[in-house]
Amino acid sequence: MNKIITMENIKKNFGDKTVLNDISYSIYESEIFGLLGPSGAGKTTIINILTGQLTKSGGEAYVFGVNTDNLTDDIYLSIGMVLERIGIFERLSCYQNLAVFAGIHDVSKHEILKALEMVNLADDVNTKAYKLSKGMRQRLAIARAILHKPKLLFLDEPTSGLDPSNSLEIHKLIFSLREQGVTIFLTTHKMDEAMKLCDNIALLCNGVIMEYGEPTEIC
Repeated sequence: MNKIITMENIKKNFGDKTVLNDISYSIYESEIFGLLGPSGAGKTTIINILTGQLTKSGGEAYVFGVNTDNLTDDIYLSIGMVLERIGIFERLSCYQNLAVFAGIHDVSKHEILKALEMVNLADDVNTKAYKLSKGMRQRLAIARAILHKPKLLFLDEPTSGLDPSNSLEIHKLIFSLREQGVTIFLTTHKMDEAMKLCDNIALLCNGVIMEYGEPTEIC
């Protein structure tokens, strides 16, 4: 099976502070990988390194076999992201929000309705974003991230603050994407969520991976 992500002895310093120390693991095609840890553990920093938003202080990281210091446009077209700040345009409808990104990614607007249907927002095509519930907004953000059909999807605490019903909708969507061959990198601080969703997890604390493996083994 193909490796989608590889991290080898990754270190990240901000001045004198070490945020990540000797991080190593691999993620394979169609895997749901969970990165667990408390706030400030370094989860978002890892995502930022893997997506080329931060340079590493040491070690090597690869996405689709390309060093993260040299990610190309082709690689970015294979990546989708839903980060903590989802960046929804409040005054635009669900359709209009996705239309903006369809233009950026040169995606046919016919794909917009397909993406909205996939996240169960087909009945809210013309609903303004500011009228959406938190769970619906999160699903809209995921629709935007998968609009260009990425092969790798980063989800940064996608169910944070959601009620059990909305969390279940996100979980169903994650499984559906995995069935389509999408590799998913998930951060969460919920062990029960990781147990349900993930093939492998890493427990991150103070910039160090304390445990790595299948959720049942770690528990």
